[in-house]
Amino acid sequence: MASLHFRSLLLCGGSLINNQWVLTAAQCIQSGFPLSDYEIYLGRQNQMGSNPNEVLMTASKIIIHPQNNPKTFDNDVALIQLSRPVNFTNFIRPVCLAAAASEYKAGKECWLTGWGAISTTSPLPLPQTLQEVVVPIVSNSDCNKIYQIITNNMMCAGPSGGGKGSCSGDAGGPLLRKVESKWVQGGVVSFISAKGCSLPNLPGGYARVSQYESWIKSQITSNPPGFVVDGTTQLVSLSLPLLLSVTLVQSWF
Repeated sequence: MASLHFRSLLLCGGSLINNQWVLTAAQCIQSGFPLSDYEIYLGRQNQMGSNPNEVLMTASKIIIHPQNNPKTFDNDVALIQLSRPVNFTNFIRPVCLAAAASEYKAGKECWLTGWGAISTTSPLPLPQTLQEVVVPIVSNSDCNKIYQIITNNMMCAGPSGGGKGSCSGDAGGPLLRKVESKWVQGGVVSFISAKGCSLPNLPGGYARVSQYESWIKSQITSNPPGFVVDGTTQLVSLSLPLLLSVTLVQSWF
């Protein structure tokens, strides 16, 4: 898990995908600002107080997906190259990514992690410890009936009864599944309903990582991230105006 900061303020989450690259959401990148405005913390657990296992990194390059559409959240992905390679520890390790053939059927349970708000009106209490929650996948067809913007580049997740899911501050973070001994990232936190966080029948929206295997490999030409096929069988192999880390979208539900 990466903690992305802009001018020392928490902006978004992200995920370490090899020793020098972080995957996040395109919406987390503030256009027109220098790379020196970004800070990336790895190995962080709490946003406040001591973090003895963390490492602070800076950005040397940022790549936003060329087909990103900020209005519809299509292709809401970006890559950040760290200024230097990071040494892996028991607290800093890369996540595997869902390969192109991966399948995430409705009902499959995934893990969501982040430092975002715990509800529409409640920020994460001090010391703002990294949170995790299990949420089920919602089919794209059912999700599109709600939002009317869902493409094959997206996926949705959240229980029908609400109460669990992403919220403001979580954008760019990972949606994960453990496949045997590997943690595999299937989604990047992208948007929630304008009505609020984790409400009944209003799942969160995510960029579908498996759609970007070719693009990621084309950008990271040395030491490429590990891709794992997840889902075809048991195992085949919200940025607040400055800085709402999960973007809110109007729901027509």
